Amino acid sequence: MRDAPGRLLIVDDNKVNRLLMTRSVEQLGHTAAVAENGRIAMEMLAQEPFDILLLDIEMPEMDGFEVLEALKADPKLRDLPVIVTSSVEGLDNIVRCIELGAEDYIPKPVNKVLLNARVGASLERKRHNDEQTKLLDRFATVEVAEHLSEGGFAIGGQRLHATILFCDIRDFTAISETMAPEATIDLINTYYTLMFDAVSCQGGIVSLMVGDGLMALFGAPKPIENSARSAVAAAQDMLAMTAALNAERAVEGEPELRIGFGIATGEVVAGYTGTDDRATYTCIGKTVNLAARLEAHTKIVNRDILFDEETLHGLADQAACTPVPDVRFKGFSEAKRVFAL
Repeated sequence: MRDAPGRLLIVDDNKVNRLLMTRSVEQLGHTAAVAENGRIAMEMLAQEPFDILLLDIEMPEMDGFEVLEALKADPKLRDLPVIVTSSVEGLDNIVRCIELGAEDYIPKPVNKVLLNARVGASLERKRHNDEQTKLLDRFATVEVAEHLSEGGFAIGGQRLHATILFCDIRDFTAISETMAPEATIDLINTYYTLMFDAVSCQGGIVSLMVGDGLMALFGAPKPIENSARSAVAAAQDMLAMTAALNAERAVEGEPELRIGFGIATGEVVAGYTGTDDRATYTCIGKTVNLAARLEAHTKIVNRDILFDEETLHGLADQAACTPVPDVRFKGFSEAKRVFAL
């Protein structure tokens, strides 16, 4: 992996230095692009990806220190490895570069052997970090990945106002018993692909999958303007997608899927649960419990979507919502007003 070539951006206001550095980089087997000052470099970084930035300090328009500050403030660029190559002397300048996020410092004139070692080490670290990021993107939602990137990881939670959606395929056990295991897995994967898309398009995240059921969060880890409206819209999109899937299944003579939703809005405790080695971002609290109870109740009243009164208050078209008899759910001291779509 360390021998794989990288793409480097050389930033130096001196033409001779740019030519010498480009020659050295290309002789080491890498490709290089050049910028004559920090402003041009930032424009190039916004347009195309680079593996490493070789950065001079003393430049017109935007010097190296300003570039480092701009990179540090940009979530998309702050992890880009920067090797400072400068004739500026003094321990204070080196320390300042490191504090601003530079990975290494090579004095001018640049020693080719030293450059090779530093570039190779930086590429190896970057590719390792890229692999970790890919794994995070694969097993976590974009929102959770951004939350980890911005705030770091810590076991614990915080109180948030959010909307919780529970969804479940009705009588899936009976359906799956008529299918081969491979076909069951294929159906579940198709179903989850559609449901994930509907949830994410409305600003939510899926935090839990158990068998044919899922829990989605709206307003956590990041707040959204109207979590209740987004959750109900997601449920309606999920019903539409399921109907389209059922149309395809009917052609093959396969039984239709029916899904039910329970949605509740209120205070939750959201955060990472588990251990330092393995954790999941999720929510707990009475709002979560209520959403789960509402989903189970859809089977009793034979309705597709049930939600609580606080969710109702977030909807624009409340006239389309039908009240159902109040229910005193297990774990709640008072009966809850329940509404259906």
